[in-house]
Amino acid sequence: MKFFDEARIDVIAGDGGNGAATFRREKFVPRGGPDGGDGGRGGSVYAEADRNLNTLIDYRYTRSFRAQRGENGRGSDCYGKGGEDIVLRMPVGTVISNLETGELIADLDEHGKRVMVARGGKGGLGNLHFKSSVNRAPRKRTMGEEGERLSLHLELKVLADVGLLGMPNAGKSTFIRSVSAARPKVGDYPFTTLHPSLGVVRTDDARSFVIADIPGLIEGAADGAGLGHQFLRHLQRTHLLLHLVDIAPFDPDVDPVHEAKAIVEELRKYDDNLYAKPRWLVLNKIDLLPEDEREARINSFLEAYGPVERHFEISAINGGGCRPLVFAIQEHLDAERARVEAEQARKEAEAAAEAADQPGEPQAKDDPAQS
Repeated sequence: MKFFDEARIDVIAGDGGNGAATFRREKFVPRGGPDGGDGGRGGSVYAEADRNLNTLIDYRYTRSFRAQRGENGRGSDCYGKGGEDIVLRMPVGTVISNLETGELIADLDEHGKRVMVARGGKGGLGNLHFKSSVNRAPRKRTMGEEGERLSLHLELKVLADVGLLGMPNAGKSTFIRSVSAARPKVGDYPFTTLHPSLGVVRTDDARSFVIADIPGLIEGAADGAGLGHQFLRHLQRTHLLLHLVDIAPFDPDVDPVHEAKAIVEELRKYDDNLYAKPRWLVLNKIDLLPEDEREARINSFLEAYGPVERHFEISAINGGGCRPLVFAIQEHLDAERARVEAEQARKEAEAAAEAADQPGEPQAKDDPAQS
């Protein structure tokens, strides 16, 4: 299945049915009075996150989605039937925004999360509602409201704990194949990865994390060079970035330090929040360095590159150094999750304490006359 992570669609909620202005007509009941029923409500449009989907291809060619209109009211106090709602199933991680205003409508970040994106119109009132002691035969009724109509922008941001970042052919796909069951395409030419792929890395029976591989960046991506920045959105939900660098390029004219700094600059141009995420430097393909030169080449790179939070030296092709890196990632993610849970527990405790400090309503005193 082809991967699509962006789409534009139109959603049209159903109009409400019109109210009826009818009168009871029955044998021996010449003036039975008003009996016009209300119109049914229009169907609404919902979006629901479904973990069984991983692409927006369903919205690539079908662009318009319309909910059912409510039925009109009828005589004999018959109310119109409400229009049926429609549910648009989307991959977990889809962000829905108003195409015209850019306003965020929903972030489907959990499986089963359902959000109304277009509300159906209310049904009109029949003349049954307008009868009174001074108006026994009202001919008034109201028309149904129009349903909402919106143009939506759908943007899929995959859910992953760790994101891989680097130049084409830095070894990102080889690394994810080495540490997980994912099997992205690998080749000896640039841009073998054309769409994001996910892999689950399991460190023991009860601990694991998800790693995302995206197409490589090149210098000038902000200006549209290569595949541009179009896939960096998939790293925005991650907790940690791994910046893979080819420490032993085949082309002697390629400077690994320059390429690594170029990637960081493209990241900064794209999003300050993404640039500020924890980012570890991973020097790949150390197996191609002669053993007697390896330590000197690595130290020379680190000195020219500048300070880093953490760095690792691996050979993704044979798994060398990958195991310590995987366990370090797991420890970092466990600590981050514990910190988030502790912060959430602290906020809940503060809210509970604040609610307990607020005085309740005074209780009514016993009436002595009733005692």
